[in-house]
Amino acid sequence: MDEIYFDDQTVEIRDMVRRLAREKIAPLAQASDDEDRFPAELVQPLYDAGILTMPMEEAYGGIDAPTQVLSVVLEEVGAAFATMGPVLLSTFSPIKIVAMAGLPHQRAAIFSAMSATPSIGAFCLSEPHFGSDARSMKTTLTKKGDRWVLNGTKRWITNGGIAHWYLVFARCGEGHDDYAVCMIPATLPGISFGKKEKKMGLRGGPMCDVIFDNVELPEEYLVGKPGDGWTILDRTANTMRCWGAASICAGIARSAYEVAGKYAAEREAFGRPIGKFQGIGFKLADMATNLRTTQLLIRDTNYRVDRELPTVSAGTMAQVSMAKYRAADTAMSVSLEAVQILGGYGYMQEYEVERMMRDAKAFQILDGSNEIQRLILSRDILRSFA
Repeated sequence: MDEIYFDDQTVEIRDMVRRLAREKIAPLAQASDDEDRFPAELVQPLYDAGILTMPMEEAYGGIDAPTQVLSVVLEEVGAAFATMGPVLLSTFSPIKIVAMAGLPHQRAAIFSAMSATPSIGAFCLSEPHFGSDARSMKTTLTKKGDRWVLNGTKRWITNGGIAHWYLVFARCGEGHDDYAVCMIPATLPGISFGKKEKKMGLRGGPMCDVIFDNVELPEEYLVGKPGDGWTILDRTANTMRCWGAASICAGIARSAYEVAGKYAAEREAFGRPIGKFQGIGFKLADMATNLRTTQLLIRDTNYRVDRELPTVSAGTMAQVSMAKYRAADTAMSVSLEAVQILGGYGYMQEYEVERMMRDAKAFQILDGSNEIQRLILSRDILRSFA
């Protein structure tokens, strides 16, 4: 099916990533899930293909990738192995934030170092005592001479312990908007990690607390200026929910739908393929419709974000929330129906849809829970009628 939102470059990138995902990522998925092992051997191929640096400027080996392109990449990776979606998202999003909000000397210092070798990133926002309520963060960034000092603990950090760079949101004062962002290498003294979390899904993707104990950093590792943090989070980072989590969910749903459709076409009962029975055929019809409407919502939202950045309108931000929770619910419902269509086989790890179902559940919670997205959307709706 033609994608009217994609230009020729986007289609070319999609096809390249699809081949890489099929040949390199998908073969490692089941073993990585079984062993809860991060497939570190994928980092070099992703770097060699130019994927890890895509959001950077051309001077640093990137293509200044718009959100539509990053969305396509994450959908393809999510379809092959959902765990690798957040791994890449946690790399793309810090780079995208630095590219959009960093000052020239900050971009030069961070990107020149980050692009020199294969580098994985991590996005550090949540803390032990807050998740969606970001203004309650306790992590601090304070000035000490010509340097800054970072203290605090960030929780549930994807790529924690394996990332080469950490993007960290912190308080830089006592005022309502006194927040800052920094992007720091993992080699700085004072960074340590908590225990690796054991998760229901997205197994193989490291997640742990990241602890910053008097971590000293130079000014070039700030992103923007002190006090820019909340604006960066609200109008830049939050757009990630569409091209990030939502796109990975579209990949999960697409993969589960394809497995179920193939099985329904081949599995016979009472002398004919089970897909010819309405009980199964109607499920496939609903799955296909939910998948396609989700994809189109994601594509349209990215189209709008790319044209509005760096200042995204309230209406588009509401659509970002719409796309995120719709995609997460679609991934959950489609993967559940895939398990049902495969019957007893669907419950077994051999047919991988049970893994997709476990992975899908995470996205109804992470990156702003679906309940929070509905709250954001409902407030926008009420404002439109006021």
